[in-house]
Amino acid sequence: MTSSCSETPGQLPQDVYDTVLPRWRSAIRNVIVKAVERESPVLARLQTRFRHPWLDVYFLYTSSLGTHTFFMIALPILFFFGYHDIGRGLIFVLASGVYFSSFIKDLVCAPRPFSPPLTRLIVGTHHLEYGFPSTHSTNSVSMALFIFGHIHRAYTEHSAVSDLAYYGSCVVLVVYVISIVFGRLYMGMHSATDCVVGAALGAGIWGAYVMVCDTIERLLSSSSWTGKEDPNNNDLSTEETSYHFAVPCTVVPVCLLLVHFHPQPVDDCPCFEDAIAFMSVILGAFVARWHAVYAGIDDQLLQTVMPGGHGADWTLGEKLRWCLIACLKVNVGIIIIFIWRLLAKSVLHLALPPLFRALALCFDLPNRRFYTPATDYAHVPTENGLHPIPSVIDLPSALEVSGVYAEDARGASVKRRGRGTTTKQDRHGKGMLGVTEHPDCQGKELENGKGMTHLGAEVKHYDADVLTKVVVYAGIAIFGVEGVPVLFSLMGWGIKPW
Repeated sequence: MTSSCSETPGQLPQDVYDTVLPRWRSAIRNVIVKAVERESPVLARLQTRFRHPWLDVYFLYTSSLGTHTFFMIALPILFFFGYHDIGRGLIFVLASGVYFSSFIKDLVCAPRPFSPPLTRLIVGTHHLEYGFPSTHSTNSVSMALFIFGHIHRAYTEHSAVSDLAYYGSCVVLVVYVISIVFGRLYMGMHSATDCVVGAALGAGIWGAYVMVCDTIERLLSSSSWTGKEDPNNNDLSTEETSYHFAVPCTVVPVCLLLVHFHPQPVDDCPCFEDAIAFMSVILGAFVARWHAVYAGIDDQLLQTVMPGGHGADWTLGEKLRWCLIACLKVNVGIIIIFIWRLLAKSVLHLALPPLFRALALCFDLPNRRFYTPATDYAHVPTENGLHPIPSVIDLPSALEVSGVYAEDARGASVKRRGRGTTTKQDRHGKGMLGVTEHPDCQGKELENGKGMTHLGAEVKHYDADVLTKVVVYAGIAIFGVEGVPVLFSLMGWGIKPW
């Protein structure tokens, strides 16, 4: 017997959400659902008018520039080449965008535009998440504004950018944002409401970063809770020495609490996994920066220059040598991060379940809905949990177009990841249960995370996965921000490009 509340996120019968969600969350969801119902036929007509094979390929590929894959591969490279301030800033705005958009998605539980009537072009697993708001829109707007801020400052304050480069960069950023945001509408992945709110969220996160960035950098580089340096720190007392640990003592519990208090969704939605990953990246990046300053690594090893020519005159041999070292740094750095992921995942999946079972004998451990407690399984199967290449930073070998046309999809079954059950869609795209509704799919158990595993159901999530992802992704950030650059410096490859 398989029990499932729904296999299409956000499309269970309305009374399920009204019963499970608090009244204020249900009211917000009802507003968003009505907007999706109004906009789905409009988006279908837009697709009918503008659909073209070339545009399909263009928007599918440009959408990868707004995914976690792109960010998680590109961000470490900034640190490999000494752009630490830019890297930390991007981590802050992008991780905040992923966390807060995922938070709102699981809070509201609103569906994506209905297919049919529109055609959905699918890349990756983003269609398995709720729709409101658009994380792609959030990330693209926040990143574009962040980059624009640096370019504008260099152009106006330092005259380090020519007119052509400045205006050309602005055009590129505008095209990037339009491609990502309009692409979500074109691909049928989001409604206009999703994209507008997502873009506004991205702009708000960038604005918040502008206001706090100097304070954050000062705190990460200081030895006190207030961010003010102690001028007489040569002979510190025990109390003064404790100030050095203000950053980890603050960042670690705050990030863990943000993960813990992420809303419980009604459907099985991977938004929580995204939130875990990026909150852990912030944790690791900030702790790594603190340690680099505290241990003196920042001045000693992270300011070295890559081998090459001096000044503006470089010989051909020096250019080739520089390019070779740059390619080696990128490839070796990414490989080290992947090796860490594989080893850490394997070790933690062996160590955490028995540890959790031992702790469960002493007190009740927190348990999240859809995550099986360690007392109910012997070990984490290798094909589950954190995959060798996790879902958030998947490296897709190909982009698939998986359109669902109205004339072909009425009554079609939509199979969710890792499940053996399906959900039928009615003519409006609303979900109808394809299995017998289980009592545990309603009531307060959905909010409390109880009654999640039943005999015969395929287990997909394990409680060990949560802490595993925290450690693994924090470790990725630590390796990317500090560990790998220090290694490059010790090997003589240098950090800064020139």
